[in-house]
Amino acid sequence: MTIRFALLGAGRIGRVHAAAIAADPDAVLAAVADPVKDAANAVSARFGGELRTIDEIEKASDIDAVVICTPTDTHADLIERFARAGKAIFCEKPVDLSIARVRQCLKTVEETGATLMIGFNRRFDPHFRAVRKAIDDGRIGNVEMVQIVSRDPGPPPADYITSSGGIFRDMTIHDFDMARFLLGEEPDVVFATASVLVDPEIGRLGDFDSASVTLTTASGRHCTISNSRRAVYGYDQRIEVHGSKGAVSAENQRPVAIEIATAEGYTRPPLHDFFMTRYTAAYAAEISAFIEAVKEKKTPSPSGADGLAALLLAEAALKSVAEGRAVRLSEIGI
Repeated sequence: MTIRFALLGAGRIGRVHAAAIAADPDAVLAAVADPVKDAANAVSARFGGELRTIDEIEKASDIDAVVICTPTDTHADLIERFARAGKAIFCEKPVDLSIARVRQCLKTVEETGATLMIGFNRRFDPHFRAVRKAIDDGRIGNVEMVQIVSRDPGPPPADYITSSGGIFRDMTIHDFDMARFLLGEEPDVVFATASVLVDPEIGRLGDFDSASVTLTTASGRHCTISNSRRAVYGYDQRIEVHGSKGAVSAENQRPVAIEIATAEGYTRPPLHDFFMTRYTAAYAAEISAFIEAVKEKKTPSPSGADGLAALLLAEAALKSVAEGRAVRLSEIGI
């Protein structure tokens, strides 16, 4: 069975997913929708798929699944629309910036029995999955502490800042999901600090560019997250998990894994420049996992519930920064 996809949104992340679909033997890109015709044409020319409107895709009998890569404020509406149309749905994070809207959307997904997967691609990174496997195999004993470093090479443009929902809902949300993936227990207390150290314009727009977060579970396990919108040395992505019997870590990755030794010392190539190259394997693996879930009619992971859980942590972090204190998840309402 070949899953016939429609891509909604042909921007940067849309192109990444189009490449993953085109490379999978069990998938074909059948349609592309984007109001920017040049972007849609570029994806169609490279990866296939005819240009269609969202209305046409909704009614199409030759489309099994949609990949939603449109602006965040359209996600929930499109999820509901295609759930009612009987299509399987892969949606980039987040479902919405509003917790209430996410809950409403997930209720529609449940009522229609739709297949929904949320794009937390880092769960599928082979290095991070190897960390999780070491935990599952008991090689480091019981998890006690997790450290996540996630720093972008540079800040996004101002128009992105104003629509992204802020650093915690946009950037740290990936790390919140990874913390849940590795801790083995749900965090119930969040303490966050944040400031503007990179670009004053980000602060003027009401956001932060530098943040630190500590998550604590009921048993006392904790995770620390370090975020920055500026890493002049490249895309900084590291994880360490400390346990009762040892530790396991995933270091930064480079396009070429070599080391050169000369009289001047040891040098290695630079890090990946951003997520499009650093997580190429992860994007391919998550699309393959989604295809498998559709074919076998099983609930995919990460699910809509995972998307909601990460957003709740983001809201708790925002509240923590605003009030200068630790915040319990139970305080975060609808």
